[in-house]
Formats: sequence, structure tokens, C-alpha cells
Amino acid sequence: MKEEPGNRTPRPHKPLPFAPADFEPFTGGTDPARVSEAAHLAARALVRGGRESNDPAITKRLVKLADRQGLEAIAEMWAASPARSLPGALWRLYALRAATLQDPEGISIFFRAGQHRAQVANAVAGVAEPPGAEEITTMADAILSGAFDGDFDVALERSAAFCRVVALGQASVANDREAAHPDHARTLTKKAHQLVRTAEDLEGAAASWRKGDLD
Repeated sequence: MKEEPGNRTPRPHKPLPFAPADFEPFTGGTDPARVSEAAHLAARALVRGGRESNDPAITKRLVKLADRQGLEAIAEMWAASPARSLPGALWRLYALRAATLQDPEGISIFFRAGQHRAQVANAVAGVAEPPGAEEITTMADAILSGAFDGDFDVALERSAAFCRVVALGQASVANDREAAHPDHARTLTKKAHQLVRTAEDLEGAAASWRKGDLD
């Protein structure tokens, strides 16, 4: 018996408590090869569809894909993919945006703490001055938009630069708090190291895209 559409109760999507460096893989499916194939096909279709369209409304819908479908759905599709692959790179772009939107004020504090120690990365990231919560949120949307309506490698490099600036800010704040709050300082230092690795993966993905072998 078919379920009547009017009787369906939509499941609410609760935001996941992601920090910028929290990219734990999610399991999905029983056949890893088929799951991987599906992840790559979906990523290629999404990027190709966005880049072939000149409609800003489509780009906006793609940027807000995780808002509508839930970050869980994005994670199930892409989080277990290799970091330097198309689905892996897209996962990082979406997860970073989600983390930024979840706590733009907190992220802006780290960004400000790191921007003068990484002036080149600060310029590449392209956050408006002064980098408050609103500017950080705007930047997150702009970077992801660039994956669909601009140069994909540039979007990856901007995201990597953003990670590096925030990581430097986290390390700086950790140094300041080490004496009074050693546990918090260690946590921030760990997150900073994770963000640097994420930046390296995004930069590697950008280089692969330019060579035409990001898949």
C-alpha cells in the first residue's frame, strides 16, 4: 500500500556540531566500491551542472544544498571519499561553510587573530574588513559559490587560505591561554594542526583540478 503524501511527516534536519577541522568519515552502504562510484558521479554531476548554468538562482540553491538536505546527507555521500578527490574536496567546502555559519563570531575571532600573521593567505581568502561575523558568513557563501560559477581551483585555494588564517589564529590564542587554560590550549592547537592538513588537502585538490585529474 502506498503511503499518502499528505500523511508523511517530514524529518527535521538538525545541524551537526561541526568545527572547521571536524571531518570524521561517515559510513554508508555495504559495498565500498559502489558507494565510491556513486559519490564521484554525484560530485561530477553537481559541479558540471552548476558550471554549465548561468543562472544565479541555481548557484544559490547549490550553495545552500546542505541547508536544505542536511549536512548528514552530504556527509553520507562524500565524507568517506579521499581528501584529494572531487567528492572529498566538495565535502570539505560544504563542511567548512557549515562550521562557519554555525559560529561566525567565534571563527571571526580566530581569523582576526591570524590574519596579520598570514597576510598572503588573508588576501587570498578575501574576507572584507573588518572581518566580523557577517563578513565571515559572506565569505563562506562566496567561496562555495565560486566552485559553481567561477574557477573551481580558486575556490579551493580560497578555502585553503581561510583554513590557514584560522589555524594561525587558533595557535595564537592557544599560546595566550596555555598558562591559565592548558586543556583548552591543547584542544586549539590540535584543531589548528587539523586545519593546516585540511588546507594542504584543498591545495592539493586545486593543483589536481588544474592538471585535469581531480576525480
